[in-house]
Amino acid sequence: MASFKNGAVEMAYLDEGAGEPIVLVHGFASTKEVNWVAPGWVSTLTRAGRRVIALDNRGHGQSSKLYDPAAYHSASMAVDVAALLDHLDIERADVMGYSMGARIAAYLTVNSPARVRALILGGLGIRLVDGVGLPETIADALEARSLADVSDPTGRVFRAFAEQTKSDLKALAACMRGSRQTLSRTQVAGIAKPVLVAVGSKDNVAGSAQALAALIPGARALDIPDRDHMQAVGDKAYKTGVLDFLNQRA
Repeated sequence: MASFKNGAVEMAYLDEGAGEPIVLVHGFASTKEVNWVAPGWVSTLTRAGRRVIALDNRGHGQSSKLYDPAAYHSASMAVDVAALLDHLDIERADVMGYSMGARIAAYLTVNSPARVRALILGGLGIRLVDGVGLPETIADALEARSLADVSDPTGRVFRAFAEQTKSDLKALAACMRGSRQTLSRTQVAGIAKPVLVAVGSKDNVAGSAQALAALIPGARALDIPDRDHMQAVGDKAYKTGVLDFLNQRA
């Protein structure tokens, strides 16, 4: 396992392939392997001639587990991504995030625009600025004594997913409570990068890709046909759309 430290927080990451770098930021309760390796993103991008870098966000995977919600502000997790670029001596890179990872990638772009060449927001549409997609009740589900004690349907899905990935449930609950920030319309309107917003057509978590893209000058929206929030991650149309975007971006 490759790792580095951002202050006291140890971050695990992978670094594969050669060529122009792209950094991948996974979603809530996932890991670099679950979000990017298993669905074939790493192999797809390396075959396309890209250097692929993906990290485990704080509280996830093999990275440090923190239990104070304040440690999970989206801006703080964006600093983790910038610190990884520093560690690898990369001045700037394309950045793709999914769901919570897209929120982190957007914060990185707004707060450290020189580090981002192009931005891909997967699984996150207008709820980047208009509320957050996942309910805070997920944190309650993660803290319940067992899956059997969770009655909320969305909470059950994420509790089962977190158990499947052998995640630290208390760290994830803190993350859910601490990472619920939005950006303003003025902030996203100031993004002067090529941007692709990719959301499943049946995603009821992310909000409209078109509505968010309309706020960002020159941004493109991509509908991932017949996919919900979970199913869209590894979809072929998503991958094709991202590769086309990367090949065409300025």
